[in-house]
Amino acid sequence: MNPVDILLIEDNEGDILLTREAFEHSRIVNNMNIVRDGKAAVEYLAKMGSYADAAMPDLILLDINLPKKNGHSVLNFIKSESSLKHIPVIVLTTSSAQADIDMSYENHANCFITKPVDGDTFLDVISKIEAFWVTVVRLPAKTNAS
Repeated sequence: MNPVDILLIEDNEGDILLTREAFEHSRIVNNMNIVRDGKAAVEYLAKMGSYADAAMPDLILLDINLPKKNGHSVLNFIKSESSLKHIPVIVLTTSSAQADIDMSYENHANCFITKPVDGDTFLDVISKIEAFWVTVVRLPAKTNAS
């Protein structure tokens, strides 16, 4: 089985460390790339500048509350690009606001998860994401444009 390429779009260093830790303990081989703001996420996915050779992700974990460009804008960009819209996007954010939930689904997020505050519970959520999205679900093939 080929490694799963995961793009984590997150600015909180603690959440980055916990997410990395959870996926490092995974039984599934994965490559995790991280960008820390919305502008960098768009540049990564558009293969601009220093991201020209970046691997296209099989799965995206997206925070909503990002500097430079918010997660809703990033999600809208992803789902409006024919070469990207097939990539599953999991919104993983501290927000539990109904407006954020509704907007995420309106912009075609594949699911919306409010991050738990507790570290152990957060690790459990990441483990469940990995179990479902990497083990159970069949992810789409990468396109030639990727």
